[in-house]
Formats: sequence, C-alpha cells, structure tokens
Amino acid sequence: MPVDENTTALVTGASSGIGEATAKALRAKGATVYAAARRLDRLESLAEESGCIPMELDVRDRAAVKQIGEQYPVDILVNNAGLGRALGSIWNAEIEDIEMTVDTNVTSAMLMIKAVLPGMIERGKGHIVNMGSVLALYPAPAALYGATKGALHKLSRDLRQELQGTGIRVTEVNPGRVVSEFYQVAIDDDEQLAKTTTTNVEELVAADIADAVIYCVDAPWRVNISQLEIMPTEQTYGGSQFVPFKRLDAQ
Repeated sequence: MPVDENTTALVTGASSGIGEATAKALRAKGATVYAAARRLDRLESLAEESGCIPMELDVRDRAAVKQIGEQYPVDILVNNAGLGRALGSIWNAEIEDIEMTVDTNVTSAMLMIKAVLPGMIERGKGHIVNMGSVLALYPAPAALYGATKGALHKLSRDLRQELQGTGIRVTEVNPGRVVSEFYQVAIDDDEQLAKTTTTNVEELVAADIADAVIYCVDAPWRVNISQLEIMPTEQTYGGSQFVPFKRLDAQ
C-alpha cells in the first residue's frame, strides 16, 4: 500500500521525538497526517512546519479515542504514545505511576486499535504500527516498562493472527536507545536522570525510527514487516550476569 496523497495516517505521541519525526516523514510522502498528542502548542508548531493536522488528544480519554474511529478514515495508525514512569524498581513505584504506565502503553494502544480497525476492515486496507522497545524482547532492570512493551509485543503478534483474511498489516517496531524526551518524563531525580542519559555512545535519533516506519508502511501490499529491532551500533543486549548475594541467614 504505497503512501501518497490518498493515504490518511494518525500518529499518537506526535508532539516530540519519534512521533513528531514519523508525522513529518509521512507528510513528506504526501499523506494526510493527523498528529495527536496532549501538547497542542507543539502540534501547532508541527502543523506550521509540515502541514500535519493537529489533534489535541489524551490517549487515556476513552470517549475521545472512540470518536476517532467514528470520524476519521484512518489508513495507517502509528501507536507511538507511551511513557516509562516507575522506570526503576517496581517495589518502590507509586501506584499512580504503575497505573499511568500500563494505561498509556497498553490499554490505550488497544483502544486506539479497536477504534480504527472496523473502518480499515470495511475499506479493505490498513496498517497498524505499534511502537515497542527492545525491552519487550530482552530482560532489563525495568520490570514495569518492560512488561508493558512485552504486552504490546504479544498484542502485535496475536493481532496478525486475528486479522488473517482482512488485508490489514501489523508491524511492531522495537527501538533501542533513541535521543528523545523519554527519560526526562520518566525520571524525576536529577542525579539518576544524568546517570541514565549519559551513555557516551552515538544513540539513534528519531528520524532513524521514522525512516524505518516509512519503509514498513510504504512496502508493496504483499509485504508485511512483522517486527523490526533497531539499535545503535554501540548498543547490544544479551549475556549472563553473576551478582553475589550475602544471605541474611548465613552464619
């Protein structure tokens, strides 16, 4: 399904980072792009720059999400909105941060899909792009965030099964470290933020991920890129760890 002036796309979390870059890239291909996020001022600036249509939206607003499917003929949904509150130890997390992270990363993504799929199926074309993370695929000391992205990973896989025979494509994109505002939103402690964001490697930039999304959605209709894992050259996962523990009951 080539992306052109006859394509309508909706990108969530479009006010910064990967969402913003993806909205720009889709517009550059000629698509009508609804750029959705909570920060309307940023969306308006994006609209002036790229020609996107700003859509003020909190993806946790159930009624607003439901109306999207009723009002807009979305051909491409880029489920990009997400956050990583309680990024550290889950036992120290505030209940509100756990609920916010699960609601934004999992429940809202599902409801966005539910909103747009009936129209896609009726028209016989459509593409769901779920923005995941390499933490969906590999263990890391971020159990809550990893669990939500793991849920999105399984959702993407199972959705491909559910949509057999409909012509609707599903893609999961799993980036590694990307220069963005993610950690500024996730971490409140300045010292921990500085420690986390200092990698001393050349990280991916948002445009790298946007280019990958375009590759997937602009591929010939017969091609479904089910999953992409994209990491900086200087980042990798895997291996074993051995951390000694001094037992409290040891004599």
